Amino acid sequence: SILTGLFPPTSGTVLIGGLDIQTHTDSIRHRLGMCPQYNILFNHLTVAEHILFYSQLKGRSRDEAEQELETMLEDMGLTHKRNEEAQNLSGGMQRKLSVAIAFVGEAKVVVLDEPTSGVDPYSRRSIWDLLLKYRPGRTIILSTHHMDEADILGDRVAIISQGKLFCSGSPVFLKNCFGSGFYLTLVRKMRNTRIGRAAVKVIHHHIPEAKLIENIGQELIYLLP
Repeated sequence: SILTGLFPPTSGTVLIGGLDIQTHTDSIRHRLGMCPQYNILFNHLTVAEHILFYSQLKGRSRDEAEQELETMLEDMGLTHKRNEEAQNLSGGMQRKLSVAIAFVGEAKVVVLDEPTSGVDPYSRRSIWDLLLKYRPGRTIILSTHHMDEADILGDRVAIISQGKLFCSGSPVFLKNCFGSGFYLTLVRKMRNTRIGRAAVKVIHHHIPEAKLIENIGQELIYLLP
């Protein structure tokens, strides 16, 4: 909310493209796109009308907006829904439309608040593809609860807990510094001590640093580096 100018900061300054969000709000919003956590759509506007409206709101001409509309519909896989009212779209399609709106008007800074929240796996993947395609030449700030999403999409990842920044860096850097490794779970068909010892021997032969952290019933759980 502070980054997009909805609320003033209690302290500090937010600069977007070298401009202060508090003193140059109108100028910044022409180059800023946002997808809030919850869809904000007009029930009786169609998919095409939404994209045309927001594109022209960003200062694009009618011809430019229509050209952008065709590109966006194809990229989002919404071509067959172009004349469908927003209220008749599925939750996944509404979310895809909200993400598309954030990128219209050649937005150079895009803020996405949990863009894949509540969508099906197919829609989630298509949103990922769109973000990866539109990433060059833009700054995209994305919040998510899915670590795989942060890993795939993020050049840099920041982990925030209870309002405090705990760490930030590239996904590889964070894994090297804080990653605990992988868990290997073996399930035995029967509680056989001899088979258990044989399994331990094989694991330690290939991965000497493996640690047995749980031996419950017929399950053996190892922590691998």
